[in-house]
Amino acid sequence: MSSLKLAPGSLSAPQFDALPPLSLYIHVPWCVRKCPYCDFNSHEARGELPEDAYVSALLADLEMALPQVWGRPVLTVFIGGGTPSLLSVRAMDALLSGVRARLPLAADAEITLEANPGTVEAEKFAGFRAAGVNRLSLGIQSLNDRHLKALGRIHDAQEARRAAELALATFDNVNLDLMYGLPDQTVAEAGADLAAAIALGSQHLSAYHLTIEPNTWFHRYPPLVPDDDTAAAMQDAVEAQLAGAGFEHYETSAFARPGRQSRHNLNYWLFGDYLGIGAGAHAKISFKNNVLRESRARQPKAYLERAGDAAVISEHRNVTAAELPAEFMMNALRLNAGFDLELFRQRTGLDLTRILPQLDAAEARGLLIRDHRLATPTPLGSRFLNDLIALFLD
Repeated sequence: MSSLKLAPGSLSAPQFDALPPLSLYIHVPWCVRKCPYCDFNSHEARGELPEDAYVSALLADLEMALPQVWGRPVLTVFIGGGTPSLLSVRAMDALLSGVRARLPLAADAEITLEANPGTVEAEKFAGFRAAGVNRLSLGIQSLNDRHLKALGRIHDAQEARRAAELALATFDNVNLDLMYGLPDQTVAEAGADLAAAIALGSQHLSAYHLTIEPNTWFHRYPPLVPDDDTAAAMQDAVEAQLAGAGFEHYETSAFARPGRQSRHNLNYWLFGDYLGIGAGAHAKISFKNNVLRESRARQPKAYLERAGDAAVISEHRNVTAAELPAEFMMNALRLNAGFDLELFRQRTGLDLTRILPQLDAAEARGLLIRDHRLATPTPLGSRFLNDLIALFLD
């Protein structure tokens, strides 16, 4: 990332009056089959998962990281992947019990588990709830068998509906992941998918446009996807349909009923801190005068061999004062309601004058509006978010 053009003397270290809220991210890297669009750190499980060894490695990793966050309460936990619901209930209980024994987990902490709609995983939902998971994020992606096949998913539409119904009967806080802009998908089909998902009754929906990412099967063998005009029409229809159903569009791809926003993801967008453990996990930790970024070894075998040792850290660097404004804006500008300008100082430790020229430029281009308290992307700024963020880069 390039440095911002800063005023003389602006390269001084950040100064935090209070540290940001803290979350914990736990990565489970295995899945049944790698989806052709997926660029996450996920690896096909071959044979039985080494779940006992992996839980032990996660807890050793956490113990090693404790001095970085000592005494700070953890407000949210997110267990992602891969497909973490592949773990047994016994392993999940051991993992969350180990986390509680090592960290001051808030009494009302939001604890999210990502799951796929496969029958085997769905049968574990009640056990996961008993282990302490209180929010489930279910990756259904579509409720159309033709599109599920095109996406390489291992479940069908009937399994997705059944898993969603079971999840909603077990948890009072459920997110359903959907995608649009799928190969050979029409605007009407995208709307039908969304209507079916809304009818299931979840409190939160994530609606993502399919993007072709580097280092994926789809990047190597691109499918025929809707053109830009059709994709834009789908996005408009998705937003209107969810608004009409009472969902608040609070973040680029996230929609929630009132009070049901993802607290964990909001902490990311508001530039809070997060400790990351597990293969390929990332962390952002603030101290009084600096912000640290770390990442763990990506390959499960290497992670299992090194967890609990400094050798597991593949990246360890302080974010410079010049980088902090852009990093903050990359996150905060995803929020449709904008952010409190005072939050910039609280989360970066820098004075707001660092970004006033860029805020002025964004406002002049109609990408952002602001008053004495808030800065908010306009509909144009939200639609062309990359252009808006680019103003805060050199």
